[in-house]
Amino acid sequence: MLFGRRETRLPTAEEALKGRPEPEFPLPDRHTVLGNPLAAPYPEGLEVADFALGCFWGAERKFWQTEGVWTTLVGYQGGHTPNPAYEEVCSGLTGHTEAVRVVFDPAVVSYESLLKLFWESHDPTQGFRQGNDRGTQYRSAIYTHSAAQQSTAEASRESYQSVLTASGYGNITTELLPAGPFWHAEPYHQQYLDKNPAGYCGIGGTGISCPVGIAKASGEE
Repeated sequence: MLFGRRETRLPTAEEALKGRPEPEFPLPDRHTVLGNPLAAPYPEGLEVADFALGCFWGAERKFWQTEGVWTTLVGYQGGHTPNPAYEEVCSGLTGHTEAVRVVFDPAVVSYESLLKLFWESHDPTQGFRQGNDRGTQYRSAIYTHSAAQQSTAEASRESYQSVLTASGYGNITTELLPAGPFWHAEPYHQQYLDKNPAGYCGIGGTGISCPVGIAKASGEE
């Protein structure tokens, strides 16, 4: 790595690397599995959801394998540094998570179902790590794009906490915030496990099912 790792504390805006006004690398045109464009604008009727659940290689694959997902891409979110590079994010000096952007058709797969997949695909009680992957970039997070997403995510967190607590797990440490800038990652990270089927995947859940359908976002029927 280019910088010493910071695994236990997020940087302040003043401490964070300054970044750059433009990305140093392009975003590929199309998804290697789904065949659809990675970049917006997306077709009318589709919605966007952002999740961080550890190393984004395995996390992205979980979502592109889901029926109703139109495209996915990986990037950096939740920090301070504009247009960061992977090595900078891994240094802990940008404050970002490794995030997955999921573009989906709500007529086929609900946001609530994506939340269920998110919770069940990792251990959201681990703080600045996921399994053997340690660092602030591996923390759990949900970045929402509407008030409806926010309320649905809050309800799902409460529901999953209850079943985790009953199974002996600690408190969920997942960030739940309105989505800020999403800085796309380098081309080689996009759909990494499609290009490298034997590549590393650190994604693994608790084995505890997340309840769905207990609470709905305000305004839903």
